[in-house]
Amino acid sequence: MTEKEDNFGFRFDNSYMDLPQMFYTEIAANKVTAPAIVIFNRTLADRLDLDANELKEQGAAILAGHEMPSGAAQIAQAYAGHQFGHFNMLGDGRALLIGEHITKDGERYDIQLKGSGRTPYSRGGDGRAALGPMLREFIISEAMHALSIPTTRSLAIAATGDVIYREKALDGAVLTRIAASHLRVGTFQYAAQFGERSDVKALADYAIDRHYPEIRKADNPYIALLETVLEKQAALIAKWQSVGFIHGVMNTDNMTISGETIDYGPCAFMDTYNTSTVFSSIDTQGRYAYGNQPAIASWNLTRFAESLLPIIHENEEEAVRLAQGILEKFPSVYKAHYYSEMREKLGLLYPGDQDEQLINELLQLMEYNDADYTNTFRSLAEGERPNNKLFQSEQFKQWEKAWFERIEQQDMTKEETLQVMKSVNPAVIPRNHLVEQAIEEFVAGKPSMFAEMLQVLSNPYDTNEQLSKYTQPPTDEEPPFVSYCGT
Repeated sequence: MTEKEDNFGFRFDNSYMDLPQMFYTEIAANKVTAPAIVIFNRTLADRLDLDANELKEQGAAILAGHEMPSGAAQIAQAYAGHQFGHFNMLGDGRALLIGEHITKDGERYDIQLKGSGRTPYSRGGDGRAALGPMLREFIISEAMHALSIPTTRSLAIAATGDVIYREKALDGAVLTRIAASHLRVGTFQYAAQFGERSDVKALADYAIDRHYPEIRKADNPYIALLETVLEKQAALIAKWQSVGFIHGVMNTDNMTISGETIDYGPCAFMDTYNTSTVFSSIDTQGRYAYGNQPAIASWNLTRFAESLLPIIHENEEEAVRLAQGILEKFPSVYKAHYYSEMREKLGLLYPGDQDEQLINELLQLMEYNDADYTNTFRSLAEGERPNNKLFQSEQFKQWEKAWFERIEQQDMTKEETLQVMKSVNPAVIPRNHLVEQAIEEFVAGKPSMFAEMLQVLSNPYDTNEQLSKYTQPPTDEEPPFVSYCGT
């Protein structure tokens, strides 16, 4: 084999290890019994300039964490975080960063193995993952990518041949996660809590150089970093809200500096529109409910700002004043992103004075009439008016008249407007009850539904009558969906 083939195309440049030692621990790979690839994302492998054929055919041991490619980093990253409002020391308790892969275009991506075994941060856990939750992250993260929402992605799932024990015995698996980086708000909290000012500065400088080199020449690059991350997160949460995505566990260790969605444990997509919707079994107080996500993002960003204070300015009062000046921008920045997303969903291509009222009235009508969020917008885009409570109500007909009048103000025909709407309102999302069914069948040895659903979700704006089952919300007879962290 050539050197490239022998390393499956991985080209590592592990810059994270240039940070102070406190930020990571080097660990040996955890062996598994019988590594075997069960899902492989060839499209992503090609995008990363990896040798897809070689990796799929001969790379199971690497993708299961049993062996390492040459140049691998083999580290577990340290971080902290507020979990449901409570600060904890955390870290990669079941993940191994095997390196930063550089594509031919010079793009840098973390290659992380999730479920690869114990680390010094496992906090008593076994560090392993079950096949079901890894399938869930694979399909949801790829669906998010197809919806043009910044996200980590899934390259592969490898079975380990080992049994792990939760409430019962389960098949073990490892997911290969691809990320712009795994720098988190919690990484900065860890540096501020357990390190010195120099450690916070080293981490901030690294984050700037890796993600936002254009702000290096700013008058105060650390204030610029806070402002840039705020902008990225406001835009991300607005996209979540626009498709009805509920993350479920918006702890500070699950907010990335890059602005990517990360960690798909108890996440879910909303069916019936309700701002109080919660799916996570552990979110008993609704802290991370759909309607609370923007406020939680702001709360998390405040924790980020607190971590940066020592390097923002040597005078603490001035540092707080500068940081508050940025944090106060979040509501308006988020609002601008959110209403931009929602205007586009209604075919409104430039701002109008009454747009916010028009959007909010529709959402209120949807909530009052228990309307399906995704299907309502898709029906509007298709020009269809199903026989349901919302579309048959007099209030909707009054709203629709105002909407048509607003559309007529644009230099576009109604048909052109609907085409724009079809391009941004998905026909299919990962319906929770169907995702669960597909995962259950896959684990039972029947992968066909999962494969079909994955293909459908890769083209979420297409309408295919043969696959219309994937557009159907759960029936009233089905039990309420509950999601779990999947540890």
